[in-house]
Amino acid sequence: MKTLLSILGLIGVGLLGRLAPHPPNTTPVTAIAFAAGKYVGPLWAVAIPLIVMLAADLVIGFYDWKVLVSVYASVAMIGGVSIFARRMKPAIVLLLVMASSILFFLVTNFAVWAASTWYPSTLEGLIASYVAGLPFLRNMFIGDLFYAASLLGAFEWAFAMLQKWQARNASLAEPVST
Repeated sequence: MKTLLSILGLIGVGLLGRLAPHPPNTTPVTAIAFAAGKYVGPLWAVAIPLIVMLAADLVIGFYDWKVLVSVYASVAMIGGVSIFARRMKPAIVLLLVMASSILFFLVTNFAVWAASTWYPSTLEGLIASYVAGLPFLRNMFIGDLFYAASLLGAFEWAFAMLQKWQARNASLAEPVST
């Protein structure tokens, strides 16, 4: 039951975060991948963020398929990276979150350069694509760090409260000796 609630909660947070008004690239998708990787399991670390992306894109709308594929592939790769966070200290997890932001930035901006006519097919065009994407990278860092700290902190708090509640109820169920 705890796993199902975690999965549904992560999907709900992800959809809310993608569908509610927000600054560009400040969504909880990366944080959801990390929470799923840490608390639900490796398969869900990839599946939940992709489910969120697909469901939200059905509402928001789709765009150039070549860029879309790079976005979904980046999200899947982030899910794969998040699996390593399962037993790591929080500071290392936050470094992995930041690395995930950079991974997304590098892959998706390369795809925009390669698939669109916005930039010339030259090294200068690629550099221009990355430079133009820097504000989005900044937003992604801010969003990913905020959501990851909030979501992972909320899970830790919820599981600690659940353990306390279970321990308290177990002690109440113990027979009283006379």
